[in-house]
Amino acid sequence: MSKIKFTYYPGCSSQGAGIHLDRSLHAISGKLDFEFETIKDWNCCGASVGHVKGGALPSMALSGRNLALARQQGTADVVTPCAACYLNTHFVNERIKNDAKARGRVNEALDAGGLSYQGDLKVRHVCEVLVNDVGIDAIKDQVTNPLSGLKVAGYVGCQTVRPFAQTAPGGEFTTYDQPKFLDQFAEACGAEPVPYDKARTACCGGSVSIYSPEKTLHLMRLILQEAKDAKADVISTPCPLCQQNVEMYQAAINKEFGDSFNIPVVFYSQLMAVAFGMDGKKDAALDCNMIKPDKLIDKVK
Repeated sequence: MSKIKFTYYPGCSSQGAGIHLDRSLHAISGKLDFEFETIKDWNCCGASVGHVKGGALPSMALSGRNLALARQQGTADVVTPCAACYLNTHFVNERIKNDAKARGRVNEALDAGGLSYQGDLKVRHVCEVLVNDVGIDAIKDQVTNPLSGLKVAGYVGCQTVRPFAQTAPGGEFTTYDQPKFLDQFAEACGAEPVPYDKARTACCGGSVSIYSPEKTLHLMRLILQEAKDAKADVISTPCPLCQQNVEMYQAAINKEFGDSFNIPVVFYSQLMAVAFGMDGKKDAALDCNMIKPDKLIDKVK
């Protein structure tokens, strides 16, 4: 069976705070018959910095450059694992594709670097690819080390499914209000999804948490409290920023509110790597988590 090939946009978090998502995703791709060709000389998509000054054009030009470079490499769908990167790149791609004026402005900027892009690629989230192209049954077929007894709270976050997941351009792979794909991933790995509905798509505070965490600790507390009430062993998420925030600020939340949270926050791809019988460090990247997921580590063979 030939592998499905995608052009891969890793995003800035893959080089730092979200390196364990990037590493584990590449590890499981070989098992699931898809492969990535990373965009050469990619840059920030502009999701955070692009809107600071100069209106929409700087952000659009940043993503436009990535898309132009991807198009030089072929016509394969562009996929990214980061919620913010996906939203920004997908949005810019749709604007370029459907708005002649925006396409002209972006290409005027790209021309300074000898590039152009006409909007003829498709931008997709990796989770949509796992649901629609790979399939839950194919994930289950690769499990040689079931995560039996591991209780998982599937925290999707607010960006991955909004606004595209329930639309044709977004692959129609899940719903906005109660997305179940993380539960499906956990079940396929042999783990037990716990009831986790109120906080499933709640906001963690996003980038505001990075520079003003005191304004968002209460948001992260709600996410953690429901997971604790459900007796989850780990929280699973697809979003690098959600993973970082909900994991990193638990000590601050405990200090502010008198709580005692110590819940590991992992990526779905880390669960898959362990369930596929892969190496706990090299493949699952469990050494990158700040709060060690001991019950998951104990499952590594």
